[in-house]
Amino acid sequence: MRISPLDIQQQQFRVKMFRGLDPDDVDAFLQTVAGEMEGLIRENSQLKEEQSQHNREMQNMAEKERELRDTLLSAQRVIEEMKANARKEAELIVSEAEIKGERIVSDAERQLGELKSRIEEVRRQKIQFEMSFKGLLESFNKQLTGDELA
Repeated sequence: MRISPLDIQQQQFRVKMFRGLDPDDVDAFLQTVAGEMEGLIRENSQLKEEQSQHNREMQNMAEKERELRDTLLSAQRVIEEMKANARKEAELIVSEAEIKGERIVSDAERQLGELKSRIEEVRRQKIQFEMSFKGLLESFNKQLTGDELA
């Protein structure tokens, strides 16, 4: 059976004639016990309310922690995706640069070949011109020396 402060305050004791209790002392004691019990009940209620508040706060913090963890994981996934995309883009840029470089080198080699061919053609034409010019000079020389003899 649970006893409340009111039960303690209203408790009546039988008084015995010969060895009885002093009713004022009993009432004073009961008032003291009832006051103490009332204080303990209030304190117990307050502590239960504080515990309930702390439990709600802990649930809120646990929820926030879960949300933060989820956010961090999402951010980590996004960062990894961004890194992967950046790597792919860098590989693509490097690949395109290599292809462009190869094309430039190929064009340069082709132009070099053309220039070498042109240089060779100019040398051949020079030799041919020199030979023709020598032949012309010899022909003039023969005419000049032949005219002097005639």
